[in-house]
Amino acid sequence: LIHLNYIKSLALGQQYSSIGSQPILCGSIPGLVPKQLRFCRNYIEIMPSVAEGVKLGIQECQHQFRGRRWNCTTIKDNLAIFGPVLDKVKEAGISFKPFTRSAFVHAIASAGVAFAVTRSCAEGTSTMCGCDSHHKGPPGEGWKWGGCSEDAEFGVLVSREFADARENRPDARSAMNRHNNEAGRMTILENMHLRCKCHGLSGSCEVKTCWWAQPDFRLLGDYLKDKYDSASEMAVEKHRESRGWVETLRAKYAFFKHPTERDLVYYEGSPNFCEPNPETGSFGTRDRVCNVSSHGIEGCDLLCCGRGHNTRTEKRKEKCHCIFHWCCYVSCQECVRVYDVHTCK
Repeated sequence: LIHLNYIKSLALGQQYSSIGSQPILCGSIPGLVPKQLRFCRNYIEIMPSVAEGVKLGIQECQHQFRGRRWNCTTIKDNLAIFGPVLDKVKEAGISFKPFTRSAFVHAIASAGVAFAVTRSCAEGTSTMCGCDSHHKGPPGEGWKWGGCSEDAEFGVLVSREFADARENRPDARSAMNRHNNEAGRMTILENMHLRCKCHGLSGSCEVKTCWWAQPDFRLLGDYLKDKYDSASEMAVEKHRESRGWVETLRAKYAFFKHPTERDLVYYEGSPNFCEPNPETGSFGTRDRVCNVSSHGIEGCDLLCCGRGHNTRTEKRKEKCHCIFHWCCYVSCQECVRVYDVHTCK
């Protein structure tokens, strides 16, 4: 694995970076433990990518759970949320307890950081990293190496150094969080693939240049959502070591397959998330839009937890009767359509 020490001198002395026009002041980020704060100050150049990765992870979480009672709703989706996502900070509005939802949040946020840092390195936006030159090997038939292979191992290392920095307690929650963080990062390494571009007259693809690339982040989200649906329940065990009492996890049910490092784990069952509860990060489902024609979890019966739903009409302006004109533009009329909108009581 690549080590970060050799790049430390590139960033020492800087205390802030920026995302667009928004500066990142390391000392002002709430929820960071001392080791994360040192990381921020020492590797400030890649902190915008870390922040972007957290945002990417939360957005994917909201997509994957968009029809569930708990839909990954958060107040913030910037860098400040990285502390709350990985610890009990009520402002974040996320599941804090060791539930299956928490397992998914840890996995997707850690994967998001690794993904965004890797992409930033390949795009050349950081002087601390670049293209991967370790996994090329001989070219294949009809193609040759070219472009910039994405250095996912560097992105994974950054995610591991930053996200796992707060998980050093000898308790079950830290053990669970470290496991799920790593499971999220492993999805990237296991789904790296060759991406190719054709060259030749009239797109004949006489020669292809190929490079290692990350998968689409949506694919990672889908994969981790499947892992969430089959997450393994664990039991907490205590034993004494030289440093004192230590909590570890073991599979709760011996007749089930023992979870691998790629599986998500939890050790408390999830609540129903029907009502607001700051202790579990639940906002409840009142006023959530539901699907009256569905019998699934997004349907009004289940999403509204048996409370019933309200229906209102809503007018929306949409483009319609579009015509293509040669050459080359499209003209459309504007139509007003009326929709029924159903929301939980």
